[in-house]
Amino acid sequence: MLAFLGFLTVVLMLALIMTKKLSPLVALIAVPIVTGIISCGFFVTDPENAPGVINFLANFKKLGGFITGASGIGSVAATGVMFIFSILFFGILTDAGTFRPIIKKILSAVGTDPVKIAVGTALLAAIVHLDGSGAVTFLICIPALLPLYDALGMRRTTLACIVALSAGTMNILPWGGPTIRAATALGETNAASFFMPDLPAVIAGLVCVFVIAVMLGRAEKKRLSTATGALATYVEPELSEDEKKLLRPQNFVINVILIIAAILCLLFSGFAPAVVFMVFYVLATLINYPKVADSKARVDAHAKSCLMMCSVLFAAGCFTGIMKGTGMITAMSEALVSIIPAALGRFFPLIVGVISTPASLLFDPDSFYYGVLPVLAETAQGFGVAAADVGRAAILGQMTLGFPISPLTASTFLLIGLSGVELGDHQKRTLPLAWLVSIVMLVVAIITGAVAI
Repeated sequence: MLAFLGFLTVVLMLALIMTKKLSPLVALIAVPIVTGIISCGFFVTDPENAPGVINFLANFKKLGGFITGASGIGSVAATGVMFIFSILFFGILTDAGTFRPIIKKILSAVGTDPVKIAVGTALLAAIVHLDGSGAVTFLICIPALLPLYDALGMRRTTLACIVALSAGTMNILPWGGPTIRAATALGETNAASFFMPDLPAVIAGLVCVFVIAVMLGRAEKKRLSTATGALATYVEPELSEDEKKLLRPQNFVINVILIIAAILCLLFSGFAPAVVFMVFYVLATLINYPKVADSKARVDAHAKSCLMMCSVLFAAGCFTGIMKGTGMITAMSEALVSIIPAALGRFFPLIVGVISTPASLLFDPDSFYYGVLPVLAETAQGFGVAAADVGRAAILGQMTLGFPISPLTASTFLLIGLSGVELGDHQKRTLPLAWLVSIVMLVVAIITGAVAI
C-alpha cells in the first residue's frame, strides 16, 4: 500500500502540474503532504518506541523532519543560495548592458537562421557539460542564449528542450553522477571501464540530439516565417530613460572578464557554485553599482525572480523529503521488482533501458542506483544476465536524459527558472524527445554488444 501511495503521489502531482490545475509550487507541497499524512497514519511503523506498531502521533511529528531534513529542504539549501546569487549576478550584468554587444556579435556569427541557432545551442550545451554538472551547464548556456531567442521570437521551450537533451546525453560520461553511482552500486571499481562499451551509443545519442535540434530549428523557422511572412531580424530594443541610466558601457571589458572568471571558477575551482556566485555578485555590484542605494535597488529589481525560483526549489525539497522519509520510494522500488515476471529475466537490460528515462520522474538517482539497480541486477544474474549489462542500460536514460525533466532534481528547476518556462510545458516538450534519444542509444548499445540480451 505504501508503494501505491508513492506512485499515486507522483502521478497525481505530475498530472496536476502538466494540466495546469495547480502551480508546481502548490502541487509539490500539497500532494506529498496529504499522502505523507496518510502514510504516517496507516502504513509507517515506529520501530523505536513500538516495533511493528503504527504510532500516528510520533510519525506525524517526524513529517516535519522529513521536509526540513537532509533528504528534504536540507538537500537543496545550497542550490537555493546559488539560485539567489546567480540571478543577482547575471541580473546586474544585464542591467549594466553587458550582454547587448555580445548578442550583436552572436547574431553576426550565426545570423538569424533558427536552424543554425538551434544546432549551436546543442553544441554549446554539449561542450559546457563536459564537466558533468547540470547546474553549471544551465547557468552558462541559458543566460547567454535566452536574449538571442527572445530577440528572434524563438520559443523558450525550444531553448530549454535542446539544452536539456544535449546535457542529458553528455551526463552519461564516466565522471557524471549516474555512471559513477551505477558503477559503485554494482561493485565496478573503474567507472571509465564500465562506461566504455556505451561510448558508441552515446555518440549515436549526440547525433540524434543534433538531428532533433535541426528539426526544432526548422519548425521555429517555419513558424516565424508563417507568422511574419519573413524571418525576424534582430532590432535592438529601445531602452527607457531609467534603463539607460543603468548602463555601464565603460565597464564592458571588466564585466566580460567577470563572466569568464565565474565560468572558469565553476568549472575548475572546486568551489561550490553557491560560493562562486556569492563572490562574483559582490564583485559585480562593487564594480557597477557601488552606491548603497543603487545596489539595493538592483536587489529589489530582481527579488521577484529570486523568490519564484527558490520557492519552487524548496517545494521540490519538501516533495523529495517526504517521499524518502516515509519510505514510499523504497516501497516503489520493491514493487517494481516484484511485478517483473521470471520469464522476462533475460530481458532485464532491455526492460531497464526502455523505462530508464521515465523512471527519472519516479526515483532520484541515489534511490534508483543504490536501491533499485542492485536488486534488478541481482535478479537478472539469476537468469544468467550480467549485472553490468543492466547498469549500462540504466545509465542510458535514468537521471541522464531524465535529469533535466525530473521534479526530483534541483537542476530541472534551475533550467526552467532561467528559461522562464513552466515545468509542465517543459516536460511535455522534452520528455518524448528525451525518451526517443534514450531508445536510440539503447538500440545501438544492443547492436554493439554493450548491452547483451
